[in-house]
Amino acid sequence: MARVSFTPHLRRFFDLPDVCELEAATVADLVRGLDGRWPGLGFYITDEQGRLRQHVAVWVDGTQVEDEERLGDALTADSVVHILQALSGG
Repeated sequence: MARVSFTPHLRRFFDLPDVCELEAATVADLVRGLDGRWPGLGFYITDEQGRLRQHVAVWVDGTQVEDEERLGDALTADSVVHILQALSGG
């Protein structure tokens, strides 16, 4: 199962553990699974079309997710996923 860790910011809005484990083949599957456990979390991570929101970053095994449109990046049973706030500004 993939190990998922969450930024403290997300844990303020949802009753999330520091780390959870979830079985998923892709990042999209993972988001659906997370939303099943914590309703509303999926919509916080993705928009109405299922795309990664602008101010959310997802990293899988040390690499930022490449497919921000479909979230089709593959996960393995040993994947480590980090979901955090993306910083922007000028």
